[in-house]
Amino acid sequence: MGRVIGFELNSQEPEKAAQFYSKVFGWKVAEPHWGYSEVTTSSNNKGINGGISKGPHDYPHGTRIQIEVDSIDEAISKAKENGAMVARDKMEFDDFYLAYLVDPVGLGFGLIQQKRK
Repeated sequence: MGRVIGFELNSQEPEKAAQFYSKVFGWKVAEPHWGYSEVTTSSNNKGINGGISKGPHDYPHGTRIQIEVDSIDEAISKAKENGAMVARDKMEFDDFYLAYLVDPVGLGFGLIQQKRK
């Protein structure tokens, strides 16, 4: 079962967005890494953490959830079979793989597969 493990807020003004959420909700926003600032929303591990970034050309602003899967390749294939479109194919990062898709009704979401250690 894929579970939601994070969120991504995309904006053309990520610094302004980070300042807003930090001041209004007390979120801790890290310095950008790869143009993405990790966000901690709680100090007691309740809730979901995420990030704020400058939205790319294919998703300039909005919110996407990130769903953790055991196999990103299988999840992409199954999603496509059920009407999803791939916005960004599987990308590799230090500790995980990430892809962005759009579901049949136009909602964007991310898939994440943690690398096994």
